Amino acid sequence: MKQPLQQKGFTLIELMIVIAIIGILAAIALPAYQTYTKRAKFSEVITATTSVKSAIEVCYQTTGDLATCDATDSGAVGTAETNSTAGSYVASLAVTDNTGVITATGSADVDSETYIVTPAETNDTLTWTVSGTCLDSGLCNG
Repeated sequence: MKQPLQQKGFTLIELMIVIAIIGILAAIALPAYQTYTKRAKFSEVITATTSVKSAIEVCYQTTGDLATCDATDSGAVGTAETNSTAGSYVASLAVTDNTGVITATGSADVDSETYIVTPAETNDTLTWTVSGTCLDSGLCNG
């Protein structure tokens, strides 16, 4: 009597199922990875505001008046503003005169999203609130 042949390897159907599963996983992972990389790039825009925030806080602690802490009147704030735009994902950084509002705009690589931090005087300290288009797109947290 002849013995039936033993299967040695995978059938075509089994290979097609594995390829389909890998395709589904890739379709799910790719958009999540793209969002992750865009958030990583946008973190440069957020970081660009920190030196300006520090300069405004020092100016406020020195003068006691937020209205005097802008890019034109305070040399430290103007210098920090100029030095903070050096990143490859930062298109612009501006300080609004007399209010200290910092507006950072990302480059086209991060869809030109904006990150706006607004100071508020509370008990002789500054508290910062975040706004901008980056909140809606999920690139920054409030």
